[in-house]
Amino acid sequence: MNFTNLPTLDNFFHASVSTPAAVESASLSTSVPAADTAPNSGEEHVATGLISDLALILIVAGIATVVFKRLKQPVVLGYIVAGFLVGPHFGYFPTVIHESNIEFWAELGIIFLLFSLGLEFSFKKLMNVGGSATVTTLFSVTGMIVAGYFAGKLMGFSFISSLFLGGMLSMSSTTIIMKALDDLNMRHRRFAPQVLAVLIVEDLIAVILMVLLSSIAINNSVSGEELLWSVMKLSFFLILWYVVGVYAIPSFLSRQRRFLSDELMLVLCIGLCFLMVITSTYAGFSAALGAFLMGSILAGTSEAERIEKLTAPVKDLFGAVFFISVGMMVNPHVLGEFWMPIVILSLLVIVGKFIFGVMGMLVGGQPLRIALQSGLALPQIGEFSFIIATLGMSLGVIDSNIYPIIVSVSVITTFFTPYFIKASDPICAWAERGAPQWLSQWIGRYSEQSTRNESEIKLLWKDVARRNIWRVLLYSVLLTAILWISSIWMFPFADRTFGNEWGQPLATAATLLAMSPFMLALCYPSMKRWEREKLRHSVQTDAPFIAMRAVRIAIAAGFLLFFLLDTSSHSVSIIVGTALLIFVGINFSKVVRRHTSKFETKFVDNLNERELRRSGRNNNLVSNMHLAYITIGYTCPFVGQRLADAKLAQRFGVNVASIQRGEDLIAVPTADMRLFPSDTIGVIGSDEQIQNLINEVESKPTEKPKTGEMEFTSVVLQSESPLAGKRIGDLDFRVRYSAMLVAIERIDGSFETPSPDSVLAVGDNLWIVGNKLLMKQFCLDT
Repeated sequence: MNFTNLPTLDNFFHASVSTPAAVESASLSTSVPAADTAPNSGEEHVATGLISDLALILIVAGIATVVFKRLKQPVVLGYIVAGFLVGPHFGYFPTVIHESNIEFWAELGIIFLLFSLGLEFSFKKLMNVGGSATVTTLFSVTGMIVAGYFAGKLMGFSFISSLFLGGMLSMSSTTIIMKALDDLNMRHRRFAPQVLAVLIVEDLIAVILMVLLSSIAINNSVSGEELLWSVMKLSFFLILWYVVGVYAIPSFLSRQRRFLSDELMLVLCIGLCFLMVITSTYAGFSAALGAFLMGSILAGTSEAERIEKLTAPVKDLFGAVFFISVGMMVNPHVLGEFWMPIVILSLLVIVGKFIFGVMGMLVGGQPLRIALQSGLALPQIGEFSFIIATLGMSLGVIDSNIYPIIVSVSVITTFFTPYFIKASDPICAWAERGAPQWLSQWIGRYSEQSTRNESEIKLLWKDVARRNIWRVLLYSVLLTAILWISSIWMFPFADRTFGNEWGQPLATAATLLAMSPFMLALCYPSMKRWEREKLRHSVQTDAPFIAMRAVRIAIAAGFLLFFLLDTSSHSVSIIVGTALLIFVGINFSKVVRRHTSKFETKFVDNLNERELRRSGRNNNLVSNMHLAYITIGYTCPFVGQRLADAKLAQRFGVNVASIQRGEDLIAVPTADMRLFPSDTIGVIGSDEQIQNLINEVESKPTEKPKTGEMEFTSVVLQSESPLAGKRIGDLDFRVRYSAMLVAIERIDGSFETPSPDSVLAVGDNLWIVGNKLLMKQFCLDT
C-alpha cells in the first residue's frame, strides 16, 4: 500500500464496477436514458458499496471485540479475527466488496496510529529514560534483526525478505504491552517504567528502520554509501522540521489558546498531521514518518493531553480499520502450509526477545528482578511489524507469504503476553533462589555502580559537551537549509528578476545575510561564565575550551567557504561575503547574540513546555522499594482523615512522600495533613505494599504531579560530614530539608529502618526523598 498511489475521492466515485452486484444494479436502472443514468448509478453504487463495507467491518469488529473483552484478550486480536471473517479467504460470511477502499482507510489508520504514538513520545522523555533503555533496545533490536534474518534465509526467503523479516520480529507492540499492564493493574510496578522507556526508544528506532529498509529495498543491496546518505538525509529532515515545528507550533497554540475550541483544535491538529505527511512524502520518506514527527512535536506542548483526548476516537476508528485489514490478509491455506515457520518464528520471538531484553537490562545496570520482569513483558510483536510488512508489500520486495505468517506470529505471541507478565513474580522468585550467590552479588554490585551518582564536575563536563554538540548540529542544519533554499529558489529568482550581472551579487548578499546570524551564533561559547571558571579550575588549562571553540569556528568557516566557492563569480562573492560579514560582526554582534540567545531560550522552553508543568520521576530505591502515585477516590475510607489517623505506614507499610492537591504540591506532609478526594499521593513502598494500598483506595496509579519536583536519591556520609555521629531525632529532616529519611544502608551492607534514636555514622548510605532543590543543599551538608 504505497501512499503515493492511494485512491483519491475521485477514484472512489468514478471507478468502474464489474461485480455481479454492479451488473444487477445497472439492469434495474432502465427508466432513465443511459447517458444520464450510467454515471449516476455507478457513483451511487460505489458510494453504497463503500458504506456497506464500512458497516460490515465495523459491526463485525464491534461484536468480535466484545467477545474478546469478555475473554480478557487484547482488543487487537478481536479486530484481526473480524478482518479474517469479512475477508476474501473466509467463504461462510458476507465479504467486503471494495478491498481497495479498505486499503485507503487502513493507510489512514497507519497515519493516525503513528501520530498517536508520536503524541505519547517526546525527545524529552527519550533524554530522561537514560542509557539503560537505550542499551536494552539496541541489544534487543540488533539481536532480533540478526536472528530474524538468518531464520528467513534458513526458510528459503530472499535477502530483502529476510532483512524485512528481521525488522518485523524486532519490534514489540507498545499498544499491546501497555494494554496488558493496564488490564493486570501493573502499570505502577517498578519494572513498568523501564519497559515503557524501552518501548519509547523502540518506536524511534522503528521509524528510522523503515527509512533504512526502504532505501535498501530500492537499491536491492546494502551499500554503506547509500545507507550513510539515507541516514544523513533522514537526520537533516528530522532535525530541520523538528526545530521549525518546536519553535513555531507551541508558540502559536499558546497565543491562540482562547480561540481554539475542541472542534478547532481537532481540525487544526489533523491538518498539521496531514501537512507533515505531505512534506515527508515530498522529501522521499514515508507518510508514517511525517505523522510520527508531527505527533512528537505536539507532544511537547502544553496542549498534548487535550490533543490526545480529542484525536483518540479518530485514531481508534481508523486504527481498527487498519487491524481489520491486517486480518483480511490471513489465508488459512497459507497458514496450513507454513505452520512450521509460524511455530519456529513464534518461539524465536518469545525466547529471543526475552534473552536479549534481560541481557540489555543487566548491561544497562538494572537489578536481576527488574531485568527478568522487563524481559518477560517484551516478547511479542504488533502494529509496527504490520506496518513494516505493509511497507515491504507496497514496495513489492517481500514474499507474499510473509504477511500472513507475521500476523499469525503476532496473534500467538500477543495471546501469551498477559500470562508471561502475570508469571513474572514467581519466575523472578525462582531465579533469585536458584541463582548462585556470587552471581547475585556481582549483579547487585554492577547495578549499584551503574546507577551511582556521578561527581558534579563530571556531570558539568557532560552537560557542556552535550550543549556544544547540539548547538553545532542545530545551526549546521539551519545553515544547510538556507543554502538549499538559496540554490533552488533565491538565485534563480534573482537571475530572472535582475539579470545575471546584478542577480548574482544580490542573491549572494541575501544568502550571506541570512546565514550570518547563525554562523556567528555557532562561534559563540556555549557555556556560562561560572561554568567556565569551575571547569577551568578542575583542569588547570584553557586547552579544552580553545579546542571546542576552534572546532565551531572551523565548521562556520567551512559553510562560508563552501557557499562562496560554489557561486559563479568567485571574486565578487568573496568581496561581498567578506565585507558583509565584517559589517555584521562589528555592528551587530551583540544584537545577534542577544537574539540568538532568545531563539535558543524560546526553543528550549517550547521543547520543555509540557514537562515544565509536571515533574517527578519513578526513581529506584533500596531493594524492592520505589515511588508510585495514587489518586484518592471518593469512596476511599481515608477521605477526610489525618495521615496520623489513617496510619498508612502501620497498616500497609508505605510512607507518604507528597500530596498533590490541584496545582499545589505538599512535599513531605505532616501527620496533621488530611486526605481528600482527587488528592494524588506519592507513596514509597514495595510492589506488594503499594498493591495492597491500591486495592483499599480503589483507584489506579496515576501520573506524576504536575508541579514541583520530588527526588529520590542516596547520599553517603563523608568523614567531614556534620551529620556523622548525630541522632536522627536531633536532625529534624522534615523541617530543615523538607525531606524524609526512608532507609539507612550501613557500611556492612545491612539496611536499617530509621528511628529517632538511630545514630548516623561515617560511610552510611542515606536513602532520602524530598524537594530536588533542597536535596542539593542536603548533599552539600553531607
